[in-house]
Amino acid sequence: MKYEILHQEAFPMVRYHLEKGERIKAESDAMIAMSATIDVTGGVEGGIMKGLTRMLSGEKFFFQYLTAQRGPGEVFFGHAVPGGIIDVELDGTYGMVIQKNGFLASTEGVEIDTKVQNLMQGIFSKEGFFVLKARGKGILFLSSYGAIHPITLEQGEEIIIDNGHLVAWTEDMDYHIEKASNGWANSIMSGECLVCRFKGPGTILIQTRNPGSFSSWIGSLGTAK
Repeated sequence: MKYEILHQEAFPMVRYHLEKGERIKAESDAMIAMSATIDVTGGVEGGIMKGLTRMLSGEKFFFQYLTAQRGPGEVFFGHAVPGGIIDVELDGTYGMVIQKNGFLASTEGVEIDTKVQNLMQGIFSKEGFFVLKARGKGILFLSSYGAIHPITLEQGEEIIIDNGHLVAWTEDMDYHIEKASNGWANSIMSGECLVCRFKGPGTILIQTRNPGSFSSWIGSLGTAK
């Protein structure tokens, strides 16, 4: 697998080299440019029901498949929002849970499925009841709003994260929703209200910007006129 993440400091994209017969899958409309030897097709991985549950998790119904049919070539792909791209190598021993819009692409050995969260997580985590789950062996490309920063926790170590900044986390990590402060009044006045408490071991990927906060800021500009 030959690839590199270009322009990581600003608006990144991935340049991926495919040998003849190789294929990579990506979110719909991820392709920016490709060699003439590569074909792009669309499809529903895992059948209609899995496609529908991916939609419930905030992703698109179809995947995009990029295949080097007539010889080796390169494909460039990226995502719609200003933010980072990170590559995660899965070795088959663990999976990743991915927040909505976090999946960008993966090699064929990685299976993308959905996971149902419990009632509290589904209602208050801002991720909904369905989130994506990636398992298998291969390279997983994740995207974010803002830069991506990894936080690794040792056994029993805990951290509290604003749920608007989550990108992905290792699937066996324990996390629950709680108030940001001791009382509801302080939690609401602080602007944080509900947060996620994660417990290690495991790794959490966070994004440096919050899409919800940015949306609120854009809305405030319109009301200020």
